[in-house]
Amino acid sequence: MDIPPFSELGLPDDLLAAIETLGYERPSPIQWKSIPPALAGKDILGLSATGSGKTAAFALPALSLIDVNERYPQVLILCPTRELAVQVCEEVHKLGAKKHGLKATPVYGGAPIDRQLRALRDGAQLVVGTPGRLLDHLRRGSFDASRIKMAVLDEADRMLDMGFKDEMDEVLAALPKERQILFFSATMNAGVSRFIKKFGNDPELIEIEQKAMTVSTVDQSYFEVRQRSKVEVLSRILDMNPPRLGIIFCNTKRSVDECTEDLVNRGYAADRLHGDITQQMRERVLKRFRDGAVELLVATDVAARGLDIDEIDIVFNYDLPTDPEDYVHRIGRTGRAGRSGRAVSFVYGREIYRLQGVERYTRQVIKREKIPSVEQVEGRRADIIFESLKERLETGGFDSYQENIDRLLEQGHTPTDIAGALITMLRESSGREGEAIQEDREPHGQQKDFKKERREREPREPRERREFGGDRPGGYERSGPRDAGAIEGGMTRLFISLGKGAGIMPKDIVGMMYREAGLPDGSLGRITLFPKHCLVDVPEALADQAIQKTRNAKLRGKTFRIDHDRGPNQ
Repeated sequence: MDIPPFSELGLPDDLLAAIETLGYERPSPIQWKSIPPALAGKDILGLSATGSGKTAAFALPALSLIDVNERYPQVLILCPTRELAVQVCEEVHKLGAKKHGLKATPVYGGAPIDRQLRALRDGAQLVVGTPGRLLDHLRRGSFDASRIKMAVLDEADRMLDMGFKDEMDEVLAALPKERQILFFSATMNAGVSRFIKKFGNDPELIEIEQKAMTVSTVDQSYFEVRQRSKVEVLSRILDMNPPRLGIIFCNTKRSVDECTEDLVNRGYAADRLHGDITQQMRERVLKRFRDGAVELLVATDVAARGLDIDEIDIVFNYDLPTDPEDYVHRIGRTGRAGRSGRAVSFVYGREIYRLQGVERYTRQVIKREKIPSVEQVEGRRADIIFESLKERLETGGFDSYQENIDRLLEQGHTPTDIAGALITMLRESSGREGEAIQEDREPHGQQKDFKKERREREPREPRERREFGGDRPGGYERSGPRDAGAIEGGMTRLFISLGKGAGIMPKDIVGMMYREAGLPDGSLGRITLFPKHCLVDVPEALADQAIQKTRNAKLRGKTFRIDHDRGPNQ
């Protein structure tokens, strides 16, 4: 496909100058097909995946419409999340850098409204915002929609999925009849179709066919891991190949909190991002992540949507998403800007059906990998230390320690002893103790291959049982406030009458169970913390031993009650 340069698309000179400054040579397929009809005033329905360059596809025609001499909103861009709204507005500023007098502002919930009111009063010509906050401004009278020339719905399908239909209805109904609308969506579903029929004016369909739904530069693999082994396996993978930046995706806020806490307790530079985090804290976390002060970001899908960071080396699906489209969005965070990336998913048991659903959706095979052993991790850590020492010896710069080395030599220590002691100290300071997990007890190289096992055992399973999500295999059930998830076979759940409010952390319970109750390493299951109590899964055969041996123990200096969990009325 021979795509012409930007100069042949009919864009004004100030926009072409900004494009040249940014170093863009030729438009992407969605830009090439969308910009000319948008400049001609036509409504557009653009079907294109994330990462295809759709922001510039609608931002450039929108900027060409703006009269910088007029101080009122002329273009409206609706986005599903605050992160995407900020990202789109930043792109608008870059593309409109040569359009002197341009004022564009993002408006979204969770941020101080007075700053947004000021920007709107100052005459912002282009407004990017989320449906809820835009509707708030519309009702306040701080946002004037009466002279909007163009409205853009970015990720229309996502906004409808997130429950913004009523807000979008009210905002778009306030626009003048003579206006242009550009719909951009990754998918064409019934909700999007109804919305286009209601507000569109015979939009021109522009569809960019995706040969593969996922990035070719991303190496995709999965590990079969029990829930209680996930943090240990995650730690081993991180230790084998330490990433510069990595994102760990979880399906729930509780899972994000637990995973982050476990990683921090193990010495990793990790932080969290989910819907309960304030906007101020969210921006602080993202800045630390971009700067490299935080190496691992643990997040939910909604919280991480719109992140635009090119240097992410690896993405983990700590919990496999229920929707295969979310899988595509997640792993698209790595392997960007021509770099290679890696995507790792954790599955167990019947979750393999959901993984097969992802493979069908992406039309790509996700390869299975064996869990690294503790010995392999230790060997890799030794190699990393050796490589660091070799590099340091080659660069020099340690003359200031010569006097200390001479003193050790004078005391009769050999150079080999000194080097050995220093390497041992380095390993102890930089390493962590690996934990034994159930997967280690399986014969080496014989970890269960559930994908193969289920194909052999259930070759004629009805098609409807292989569908993705819902109440079928692999779908999630709703859990109540007291629910800590299903108990695995051979395990039972204990109740402890202290929780987060008393400062209790998972490591406190782990230490007590292994140290005072005498439970074998790696035998503990899921630990779930609540404000005033916690639940811990232990092997059934060892439950009474755990209760008896910890009756007089203390957690964080506080006495507590421990017994078999009898549910919410305990």
